[in-house]
Amino acid sequence: MPSDEHGPSGDHGHERGAGAAPDAGLLSPVRAGTAAEAATSDLAYLTAMLDAEAALARAQARLGIVPAAAAEAIAAAADPGRFDLVAIARRARGSGNPVVPLVADLRALAGPAGEHVHKGATSQDIADTGAMLVAARARRVLLADLDRALDALAGLAARYRDTPMAARTLGRQALPTTFGAKAANWLLGCLEAREGLAAVPLPVQLGGPAGTLDAFGDRAFDLVAAYAAETGLACPALPWHTRRVPVAGLASALAVAAGALGKIATDVWLLSQSEVGEAAEAAGAGRGGSSSMPHKRNPALSALVRSAALQVPAQAQVVLAAQAAPHERPAGEWHAEWQPLRECLRLTGGAAETAAELLDGLEVSPERMRAGLDDLIGVLGRDPGTGNAAALVGRALDAYRRSRP
Repeated sequence: MPSDEHGPSGDHGHERGAGAAPDAGLLSPVRAGTAAEAATSDLAYLTAMLDAEAALARAQARLGIVPAAAAEAIAAAADPGRFDLVAIARRARGSGNPVVPLVADLRALAGPAGEHVHKGATSQDIADTGAMLVAARARRVLLADLDRALDALAGLAARYRDTPMAARTLGRQALPTTFGAKAANWLLGCLEAREGLAAVPLPVQLGGPAGTLDAFGDRAFDLVAAYAAETGLACPALPWHTRRVPVAGLASALAVAAGALGKIATDVWLLSQSEVGEAAEAAGAGRGGSSSMPHKRNPALSALVRSAALQVPAQAQVVLAAQAAPHERPAGEWHAEWQPLRECLRLTGGAAETAAELLDGLEVSPERMRAGLDDLIGVLGRDPGTGNAAALVGRALDAYRRSRP
């Protein structure tokens, strides 16, 4: 039942596990305390589903399907602080999804307007629209952090355009390059990933019980457009209950973005090895410490970013596999998407915030780079130069500048 308690467990404090702490990221520090974590929390999903219900009522009121006063009452009742999140989660075990108990509670809180709640919709309409709202909100945060990383990368590429170092192939010194060229490659990888993620359409979902919009007659398509306008999401040509391109495309773009960030973190980790020392994460209180070896300065931020980059593709794989959904309503495939998609969002978001911090404070040692290069030139017997490294930096910076508003 709905609750006017603002605590997470309402009046159910004596139920099994009700006093358990929320998922604070104890085993996932890359996203712990980040903006992406807040944007993808259970409360964020509850809020988004309530926003979806309120937006549906407003869209229907615009077309005269429900009274305007009812839409206002539904929007007022859709206050997440009045809902018992833990109880809804547990009651979802009976229905297979959280929308059924959420709708029951919203109807009760809306009073006489309750008969107009969820009119003509199905649970998947609200859950999918809520997921797209969460994704849109989390993506805004993620793109802002990617922009911070891009700005830092552009600065590194320009500053070290002509700073020579040894390129490494298969882990071994190969030929001369510049650190600017390495940073330019990081820059372009992040830029391409950002553009791909920003371009993923996030559509509203509205199809009704069998995906035919049967409850809305000749106003069906106008309602979908109005619903999209109310939520700020894209307007789809058809319902996508079992055509999961939107979520699969989003998960794939997040995996690419996590990979681009992981590439940077991997290179920084390798450059910061004691015997290399060509780059290092910024020093700071509580940063990179060891529990048993106080002399060590570990590349902690790089490790966190890499941890996300290694996990997101596996999470995305579940979302991709779930595309093989049966007929007009999934029986487990849809349900299997929920948590992996959230992990893709919050892990990639945490990686972007962490990478921006890493790059803002990255310490570069041209002297160590020069020393390593001198060893290579000694092996080569001559200095072949850095080829077109400086020109490559210029091309990457041009692409970056074109992308800026």
